[in-house]
This record gives sequence, structure tokens and C-alpha cells, in this order.
Amino acid sequence: MPYAKIRSVNIFYETFGTDGPWLALNSGGRNSYAEMAPFAQQIAEQGFRVLVHDRRNTGASQMLFEGTDGEEEIWADDLYTLMQSLNALPAYFGGSSAGARLSMMVRRRHPEAVKGLLLMRITGGTFAAGRLPNMYYLQFIQAAKENGMAGVSNTQPYIDRLALNPDNRSYLMSLDPKEYIRQQEHWLEKFLQGPRTPVMGMENTELQQFNLPVLVVPGNDKTHASANGITAHQLIPNSELFLLPTTDQDVDLIAFPLWKEFYPLLTKRFVKFMQDHP
Repeated sequence: MPYAKIRSVNIFYETFGTDGPWLALNSGGRNSYAEMAPFAQQIAEQGFRVLVHDRRNTGASQMLFEGTDGEEEIWADDLYTLMQSLNALPAYFGGSSAGARLSMMVRRRHPEAVKGLLLMRITGGTFAAGRLPNMYYLQFIQAAKENGMAGVSNTQPYIDRLALNPDNRSYLMSLDPKEYIRQQEHWLEKFLQGPRTPVMGMENTELQQFNLPVLVVPGNDKTHASANGITAHQLIPNSELFLLPTTDQDVDLIAFPLWKEFYPLLTKRFVKFMQDHP
């Protein structure tokens, strides 16, 4: 599980499989690549090479709170450069929730690199729009305002990230809280741009202009209501819809690993999609 120096940041990644087409598979939220690794391994066993990685400022990758672009735009350029360094382009891009948004962002910024999109648990709607800003930014802004960088480092998400890469602690603690807050507020503003439904941050007109193979797998919780995925499928020309045998649950979030029983079904469908669109 090596690191690669990508645009001045050490990115932690792993690849499964030794030959076949490439797929970059991305975790949801700000979760470590480990969330997606078991599923990635099952796909790789069917004759593919699958990359999973920790985005900068998440997991075991290096922290660097800088940039005028939005955070997801920065991640998209990092992923593109990482795949380029592995001679893995063009490739398929997919993921769950934020990983689906990241895949669409790569398509937006580097369309020539993307052979197809595999989008699971599309995020959208009023509930998600109300919940995610706090999860991603506001709680850390408030922690920095109250207790500086020590307060940030003591939030559970940062406790988990620093445990995966303790070298990040000295950098984090060296930051001026005011500069950290400024960067988080900038990224929050970028995150809130664009529509809320069916896909957060993605205009319907852009979805209607997708001109590549797309597979949509709707979610089944309040953050990833199935209606968002179904509507996105209806907007994206010639996209394919794959409905798992689930019903929407009245819960904020169902973690992707709780879909473990569906990994064989998803693997079979992902493999068919990529074989159908070589």
C-alpha cells in the first residue's frame, strides 16, 4: 500500500488486480479507502485493476488545507494525476455518495480520462443539503473558533485521521486557526454552490449533456434517497439503472459496508457494465 507524491501531497492508495481495464473506486463522505476495499477486491477478481485511495486531508493521506478550487475539485485533479502516474487512463470511475460526486467531478474536469461512470447512492435533496455542511465543515469551523487547532484535532473525525497518519499532527497543530477557518469557509461556500436535487452541486443541464456510459445504483436512506438516483438516471441520456432489492429506510445514513450482502450482485452488474462498454 504505497504513497505517491501527487501535486505536492503524499496520497495513500492501493490497487487490486494485475491486469485488465482500470476502475477508480471512491469511498463516500470523508471515509478512508478501506470502506471500499473489500468491494474493490471482488471486482478485481473478475479481471480488472481497481484503485482505491485516501483523498488529501482524509485517511492516511497528507493534510494540506490550501487552494482556491473547491475541495472536490482538488480531489478530482489529484485522482486524475494519480491515475495518470499509473498509466491507468482512460479508466472507469465510480463510487458511493461523495465518491460518486468525485467521479462526476473528474468527468467534468478531465472528460478525456473517463470511459464510464458507475454511480452508487447519489446524494441530493433537502435532508442531505441540511446535514452535510455540518458534517464536512461547520463542526470543524466551530471547534477551531472555540478551542483552536487542539479543538479540531479532538473531534472524532480528526482523531480517526490522525490515527491513520500521525505525521499529520504536527502540520495540523502548526496551522493558524484563523487561516484554517478561512479555508474551511471557502470550501463550504464552494460545496453549497449549485442545486440540491437530484445531485448536489450538479446542474440538471450538465447531467443531460453526459455523453458517456453511466450506471446508476440508487441508495436507500435519507441522505441517499432512491428518488435522487432514479431522477438522475432519467436525466442522463442512455444511462442504465440498477435497483437493488432494498427499500428506503427512515434513517440518516446507511454506511456502505452495510451493503456487504449486495457486493456479489453489485460486482456482477459492474463487471457487465464495463464489459458492455469497453
